[in-house]
Amino acid sequence: MKSVSTSTLLNALFVFVITLGSSVAMAYRSVGTLLSATGLADPIRQPSTNGAMDDFQNASDTASNAQTPGNVSELKQMVQARKLTELRVTYNGNYGAALFFYPQDMVYYVALFQDKNFWRVVKSRDNARAEAVCAQFARKSYALAEDEIRHAQLQAQKALLERVIVVSNDRAQRLTADLSIARARESEVSQRQQQMQLESAALQNDKSIAKRKLLMLQRQVQQLQDQSVAGLVQ
Repeated sequence: MKSVSTSTLLNALFVFVITLGSSVAMAYRSVGTLLSATGLADPIRQPSTNGAMDDFQNASDTASNAQTPGNVSELKQMVQARKLTELRVTYNGNYGAALFFYPQDMVYYVALFQDKNFWRVVKSRDNARAEAVCAQFARKSYALAEDEIRHAQLQAQKALLERVIVVSNDRAQRLTADLSIARARESEVSQRQQQMQLESAALQNDKSIAKRKLLMLQRQVQQLQDQSVAGLVQ
């Protein structure tokens, strides 16, 4: 009777584990779908007929063919076989952290990667530990990306300054050209003013001479007129 009870208990426990595994797998598949729908996982979960892990698979294919024994090699093989469900992905520059789930064995893979090449991989059946490691790897990727992000920002600032320098140099050249034209024109105007002043002085002198000549002619005419009148009277 005791043997039958133990067998029944084991069967019930087996059914419970299978049911729980299916429920958790479906739940994490929903999370993966949500990540894809919101675009948070788009850099990895590209729309493709080849599955959700194409980017990581391609990165693995381009890496060395010599497989490193351990979790990194195992995760690469699992990705290539498309057996995993993607749960979380965090990107910081070219670094990132990812959490994968293998529903069949209830196993989690947590990966720290650079340029989609797995760097460190932790394997665990403990969901809480996997989440903690994923958060730790995410913080690590954040720290690792600081110099890279700073470099990108400085590069952009340098490029902006170089563009501003080009624009400023062009403006300086334009202003220099305008100033040269203005100075040349100013010199011409100054010479013309001096010429006008000389000509005006000469004209003033000519006017004075002409005025004196006119006065002399007027006196002469008056004298001749007076003489003419005096001759008539006599």
